[in-house]
Amino acid sequence: MAEPLKAIYTEDFLKGFAFKVKQAHHDFDERKFVDTVMDAEWEELELKGRIRRISMVLGSFLPENYPEALGILLAIQDQCEGFPYLFFPDFVEVFGVEPEHEEISLQALEQFTKRSTAEFAIRPFLIRAPDRIMKRMVEWAQSDDHHVRRLASEGCRPRLPWGQAIRQFKEDPSPIFEVLELLKADASLYVRKSVANNLNDIAKDNPNKVILTAKRWSGFSSETDWIIRHGCRTLLRSGEPEIMALFGYEEAAEMLADARIVTDRHSVNIGGAVTMTYSFNVKKQAKLRIEYAIDFIKKRGISRKKFLLSDRIFTAGESIAKERVHNWKDLTTRVHYPGIHRIVLLANGVEVAHTDLELIK
Repeated sequence: MAEPLKAIYTEDFLKGFAFKVKQAHHDFDERKFVDTVMDAEWEELELKGRIRRISMVLGSFLPENYPEALGILLAIQDQCEGFPYLFFPDFVEVFGVEPEHEEISLQALEQFTKRSTAEFAIRPFLIRAPDRIMKRMVEWAQSDDHHVRRLASEGCRPRLPWGQAIRQFKEDPSPIFEVLELLKADASLYVRKSVANNLNDIAKDNPNKVILTAKRWSGFSSETDWIIRHGCRTLLRSGEPEIMALFGYEEAAEMLADARIVTDRHSVNIGGAVTMTYSFNVKKQAKLRIEYAIDFIKKRGISRKKFLLSDRIFTAGESIAKERVHNWKDLTTRVHYPGIHRIVLLANGVEVAHTDLELIK
């Protein structure tokens, strides 16, 4: 089993970092710093907790004057590259978010993001002063450095995983689009992935704005077409008609015949597995997104989840008959409940066949 990410913060790593700080700040107590970070609670802390612990302890061992302390980190930043050094931007988030420190903090985040990422640390600044910080994000979107350009997009995602949600942008994402317009054909895949993920975030709360943007951007460049395809993945999964049509998915009812989906048994215990067989005949060539969906019984009501089977151009006369095994084990993200579960076969978001399966406790 792979070690958890938090395991990157070993005693040797902390000693190595403390040594680097000591070279720039001779009063730094290396041994006491490491011992304070790795106190009795250290083993219980998860990744974000360890990052924050290092930031907090670092703040108590560096000069109380924030600009002076920040200057020490800036002095050693070239020796501190990679994911483990996320506590550099986190230090800025913890100690430099006050208005009087905003400018030097933003300058520091622009530097630190080149070596790890400042997408989490920028968010408190953005939430407090969205208009002012978004102007800086527009400047960053025009940077020569692709890490900085990515920060412009990733930092303002409304639903950034692991990050603080930006409620005002979930309600009205309009300010984000000025940044995304500048990046919609970026040469860096690293940046384009962020733009696509930002669009996908926006689509969950404001689908119409993403639909309009996708239509407007479509055909601008191959890079842009890639972005909108990945940025509209949630809308595609939901079978949103305008997006389906934009990407060439036609009405499936006229394309298929004899569609079926069946299971190898009528009931299964929670924790068991079922083999499903799905089949259909293609009447005319078509681009088809084939999925199956299960209407899961929950404590309160029904929740549908889709699973992709195939997404390609099917030729006229093709006869498809394939199997897929579905496991009914409980997961951290899904708990199963007994009862009759409806299983449907979908083509371009439209139900073309269904069956029922009883889940037994």
